[in-house]
Amino acid sequence: MRFLLITLLALCPFTNFAQSSLTIFSEDGYRFYLVLNGQKQNNVAMTNVRIDGLAQPQYAVKILFEDPSKPEISKNIPVVDPGTNAFADVTYKIKTNKDGELKMRYFSATPVVPNYVPPADVYVMHYGQPAPPPPPGMGGTTVTQTTVTQTTGATGMGGANISVGGGMGGVNMNINISDPVLGGGTTTTTRTTTTTTSTDMGYSNGGGYNDNPPPPPPPSRGNNCRFAMDASSFRSAKETVTKASFDETKLSTAKTILTSNCMSTDQVIAICNLFSFEASKLDFAKYAYERCTDRGNYFKVGNIFSFDASRTELNEYISGH
Repeated sequence: MRFLLITLLALCPFTNFAQSSLTIFSEDGYRFYLVLNGQKQNNVAMTNVRIDGLAQPQYAVKILFEDPSKPEISKNIPVVDPGTNAFADVTYKIKTNKDGELKMRYFSATPVVPNYVPPADVYVMHYGQPAPPPPPGMGGTTVTQTTVTQTTGATGMGGANISVGGGMGGVNMNINISDPVLGGGTTTTTRTTTTTTSTDMGYSNGGGYNDNPPPPPPPSRGNNCRFAMDASSFRSAKETVTKASFDETKLSTAKTILTSNCMSTDQVIAICNLFSFEASKLDFAKYAYERCTDRGNYFKVGNIFSFDASRTELNEYISGH
């Protein structure tokens, strides 16, 4: 009995390893702040936020837009796979509905990838970690001071000596002017320019975020891809795509997988073969090209199409990238 108790206690810590990830992105590119259970996650407004290390199955989410004219969105959302209730990498998107209102909708759920390494264009926060100060240039207070000293005194027929110094130590200038009208005395003028940028929206900083702001998406995301998904992860990805009932859902799920992973040409072909319609295969083939690790072999993808028009469209797309 004692041995059993010790064994159970030893295994308890491992139960905490089951965690989900949450990604929320703005379909229209509106920058926002994400608040989870009352804790603000990002001190810099962004259009795409990913939170790792979520141990609860559901969170209270609040979206605060950088544009104050846009109303906030508040919603309780699950962060598990809706089909299995297992921890997952869940994605929601903010979109404008037909009435012109901003709504947050479920987008997809994929298996959690062990030892996830985000691409350079993915901005990741880790839930519960202390937030570092805002990155340079993204918040805080900047003070620039310029001092101008003017000294006048009797030099010959009278004169003036003007000295200008910049607060940044970049320019010094001396000018001597003779003028019988100028008298004695010294005048010092100090001009101080203060620029303050505040990103505090009044919420406690519960989550951490990267030290640098997210870079703009590069023209070709494939530049960051060097390693394809391992066999186990890719097998889980295929199973997730296969479970979707419609091509549209399969396509959105496959694209979501690619936002956090890279694939080889053969893996891209395998995913394309899961779609029923040629249009879906072509859509994914074009999207996946930028996340392919061996673009030199991408010509093989053309063999999956039934129509020459699809091959031609893919070739033209590749030529433009």
